[in-house]
Amino acid sequence: MSLSVLPLSPARVFAELVAPPLGGRGQENELVPGLPSRSASVPLGREIHVSGGAEMSAAPDRARVSIQLGSKKGEAGEAQRSVSRRLEYILQSARQHGVQEENMTVTKDFNRVDNAYQMEAEVCITFRDFEKMQNVCNLLVEKLDSSVIIKPPHFYHTAEAVDTLRRQVCLAAVGNTQRKAQEVCRLFGQFLGKPLLIREEEMKEWEGQIGSHPSSSSDTQTMQQRIQSATIYASSRVFAVFEIKGREKRKNKLI
Repeated sequence: MSLSVLPLSPARVFAELVAPPLGGRGQENELVPGLPSRSASVPLGREIHVSGGAEMSAAPDRARVSIQLGSKKGEAGEAQRSVSRRLEYILQSARQHGVQEENMTVTKDFNRVDNAYQMEAEVCITFRDFEKMQNVCNLLVEKLDSSVIIKPPHFYHTAEAVDTLRRQVCLAAVGNTQRKAQEVCRLFGQFLGKPLLIREEEMKEWEGQIGSHPSSSSDTQTMQQRIQSATIYASSRVFAVFEIKGREKRKNKLI
């Protein structure tokens, strides 16, 4: 699965430098205007509050192709043999391109229509390699022509691919937030300490680009247009609180 990082919107950065309370009283329960409420687990002290985020995308990692074929003959055996020959050629072609048996499903339907016998079959093949999928489809079109109907591929994501995207966009948001906090501390000549609180405040997911308009119907879209339409986007926004450490003073050594 390929992941891409998109440009980030400006993040809000809040910082406060609070002196420790004197005598254990005074500012202990005071809140700084404009800052989120302090968690009971976060100690009062020199802190930086940072809000940041990230946005990433993942192209589909699977494609399913449906191949339909049928035959209508006066004799039942003729209809069955006609479909069976083409069906075996389709399955053999997929195997030769490395498709495993568990990624192929076959359904058959045989019935009497008027004074003839009709045999229909459908093969559904799931591909991980999209180039391999194109090669198989092109071969079937070349060899079987109009005797089969190849439906446009359906692109989708496995559950593992979606989970990976969610984790990586959250980690990217945390990393961006930490870097922003480090830059602020460096600006004031301070060192960034350990995190006191990290909270994911928002996670969004959507399919296809927001605001994009399909230029054609689903049956006439190119392969790249289908992949783009099936691409999943995710954004994460986190809030974090870090300690602020002052510069350590060098001790003069006595000679």
